[in-house]
Amino acid sequence: MPHPTAPTPPGPRPPAHPRPLYTVTADTLVAVDFAPRTGHRPDSRPPGPYRRLFARPGTRAFTAGNLLARLPMGMFSVSAVVMIAGARGSYALAGTVTATGLAATGVAGPWVARLVDRYGQARVAVPATVTAVLGSLALVLCVRFGTPDWTLFAAYAATATTPNLGGMSRARWAHLLRADPDALHTANSFEQAADEVCFMLGPVLAAFLTGTFFPEAGTLAGAVLLLAGMLLFAAQRATEPPPRPGRTAEGTLFAPSLVVLLACFVATGAVFGSMEVVTIAYADAQGHRAAAGAVLALQAAGSCAAGLVFGALRPTAPAERRLPVCLLSMAVLMFLPLLAARAAGGLWALAAALLVAGMATAPTMVTAMTLVQERTPEGRLNEGMSLVVTALLTGVAAGSAAGGWAAEHVRPADAFAVPAAAAVTALLVNTAGRAAGRAMSRIASHNSRRTH
Repeated sequence: MPHPTAPTPPGPRPPAHPRPLYTVTADTLVAVDFAPRTGHRPDSRPPGPYRRLFARPGTRAFTAGNLLARLPMGMFSVSAVVMIAGARGSYALAGTVTATGLAATGVAGPWVARLVDRYGQARVAVPATVTAVLGSLALVLCVRFGTPDWTLFAAYAATATTPNLGGMSRARWAHLLRADPDALHTANSFEQAADEVCFMLGPVLAAFLTGTFFPEAGTLAGAVLLLAGMLLFAAQRATEPPPRPGRTAEGTLFAPSLVVLLACFVATGAVFGSMEVVTIAYADAQGHRAAAGAVLALQAAGSCAAGLVFGALRPTAPAERRLPVCLLSMAVLMFLPLLAARAAGGLWALAAALLVAGMATAPTMVTAMTLVQERTPEGRLNEGMSLVVTALLTGVAAGSAAGGWAAEHVRPADAFAVPAAAAVTALLVNTAGRAAGRAMSRIASHNSRRTH
């Protein structure tokens, strides 16, 4: 037998295999020991990734506050529409008021986030939240006392100062886990699942409150939850990222690589906006418009479940390599609702297709958010996350308009081609951006060699 230090005998070497995108480690599985050894305890297994994540001091407290404050994000629009339409008798006015609020959020959000980065989360987020809560209360009073229509726009626009709660939570995770990329991947996956849960439960809670008690109940409850959650979140100073006063952050938020990511977020937002509109139109054509909310909730449920599973996996490839795979998966799965609507023609078949299609959403968002964290200049992470929200809102607005046009001009089943096309657009944007980046790198390398 050759000595262990002897050289490897000559011969063909086994082919090298590319590293997988993910590995499943032992602590992500549930072990069942049918014949445990003496002294072995079931709870001696290493904790899973989520238990390790929230074992860090202060993480449970700031997460509880953030979730409490984030839940109203799915309540305010529905509550405002019900409240305004019921008092003024115009869904057009209610929709225009809420659309104006979304536009104001897209403009004000990055400025609030820049102040958060510069002066700290607690110093900026609390007064900004108080301003937003006062705007919600002003909207309730304007509706209750029948003030002119323009006051509704002014009051709802004041709610645009609501800080980007998901972005601030992700910034805390990025600060705490900057030396542990695997744990940061798990944290980002949890945050995406939390987004899905809040936007799934928020409209349901708003509809229950406005229908059971009085039209203003949803807005008032949302304002209370927002303020209470923000106060709890801001009180956790030990986990807050340090502020970056002055112009300490170098780099631009509009570097080509970040611009490509923001364009992908616009296209992804168009998937969400168009899917909501065409699903409602399809359910209405089937005579089940009341079931549209439950059908859309299944898409969010699929995304939430996929996000939690995705966070338990350990990535072995960089996020830049994983994103094209996620975008391709989303582009393929978004054709399932179109096929289900055209072939099966039933609402339950569509619901099953949306459940499966939603499973591609969370992995794509988590991977893209990870790239934003990697490419955003130090000290400007909240601002970068806020730009992501602006891109998503822009895409949602464009997708809603495109989906509405398709629902009126083609068959309801064919209108599902709009979200599928938006998903393909996101894939093409990323592919073109990567190709352009490689071409620019080759040109820069060639010029450098010629210079030297």
